[in-house]
Amino acid sequence: MSSAGEGLSRPLPEQVRLNVVDLAAQVLGSLPAASVPPPLRGIAKFDPRKRAKLGAAPIAAQLESDKEFRELVAEAVEKGWPELAASLADGAVPPAADPVLVAAAAYLIRPPGWQDMIEAARGEIERAAAVAEGSAQEQTVARLREQLAAQKSAAKEEADRLREQLKAARAENSDLRRKLHDARERLKAAERRTAELEQEVHEARAAAASAGATGEAELRRLRERLADVEKQLEASRRAAREGRSIEEARIRVLLDALQDASAGLRRELALPTTIHRPADSVAAVTPGAPGMRVPARALADDDPQLLDQLLAVPQVHLVIDGYNVTKTGYGTLTLADQRSRLMTALAGLVAQTRVEVTVVFDGAELNAPVQVNAPRGVRVLFSPPGESADDLIRQLVRAEPPGRAVAVVSSDREVADSVRKMGARPVPSALLLRRLGRA
Repeated sequence: MSSAGEGLSRPLPEQVRLNVVDLAAQVLGSLPAASVPPPLRGIAKFDPRKRAKLGAAPIAAQLESDKEFRELVAEAVEKGWPELAASLADGAVPPAADPVLVAAAAYLIRPPGWQDMIEAARGEIERAAAVAEGSAQEQTVARLREQLAAQKSAAKEEADRLREQLKAARAENSDLRRKLHDARERLKAAERRTAELEQEVHEARAAAASAGATGEAELRRLRERLADVEKQLEASRRAAREGRSIEEARIRVLLDALQDASAGLRRELALPTTIHRPADSVAAVTPGAPGMRVPARALADDDPQLLDQLLAVPQVHLVIDGYNVTKTGYGTLTLADQRSRLMTALAGLVAQTRVEVTVVFDGAELNAPVQVNAPRGVRVLFSPPGESADDLIRQLVRAEPPGRAVAVVSSDREVADSVRKMGARPVPSALLLRRLGRA
């Protein structure tokens, strides 16, 4: 309380004062309106939870100055704690009683010796507070020690981590220094190499300038020689033009003599005029015979150099295994379409090369006459019944005179081996297909 009670040398302990005010606030709410002291009538209307908090000072002052109000509160304490009130009236304090409650009841009831009771309660409260403070200090010290230990552990871990980082940084620094040293060495080597290259470039430029001067002198000398050679060539041409008419006349006379001699020899030997080529003498099924169809044209993959060389040989005879070529190039077509396509392609080849071409087809499956549209310069033959196209190809090769160039187009290994032994040159079907496609 803010002022000392009657006979008290010191104010009530704070805990006792709060208890007294709280008891008075509870009693204030239960009093009839006429019994409420005028200074506390406004406070009596407060909410019970706010009455002791907001009206503590007026209630304490009213208890100190209003004996009747204090006695009303004391009656409520006697009803609430009759045993405690009886003990205080006898001048005895229950040893197990709360000292705060004992002091509050003594202050309100005012039994004989109540001041001593309050002082005794004050001592108990102070001792309890000291014990609580000591316990709190011990707990604080223990908590601070735990925090200190935790901080020491964390500091140790942090120090270990920093040591590891420092170790890694030192290793990295050492590695970087080594790399820097290597880079400097490479830079020095590059600078030396650059200087050497610059020296070589300077020497090369000097040599090029010297060679250029020498080349220009040589070029002038060659130009002079070329002018002399051109003069000599022009003189030779004039001399050749002067003697050309005589030589041409001599050559014409010799050619006429050879032509007359060959005609006379043909008449003297009575050579047949119906056989123009050896291949015409080979027996075969000619166009219009049963089973004949029109062949077809092919596409190429690359440039057939071998076939180009063979076609460039004078008077070469090109014998073609028809079905072997068409089935290699476009076997998905019908036989008639295959033959038609091959014939169309061969027309262009013959027009370009002027070579003798004979195409041989297997006539074993022929069962009706067909019309053959063979291009000019292409001979089409079908093997007769009981004979294969391979046999007919061999007959054509044997019919040629020794020394004539014969090329057989077929990918049949047996045919290729046999015609090679007979002096003909075998050619894979793919080469002809590529050549026809290029044409």
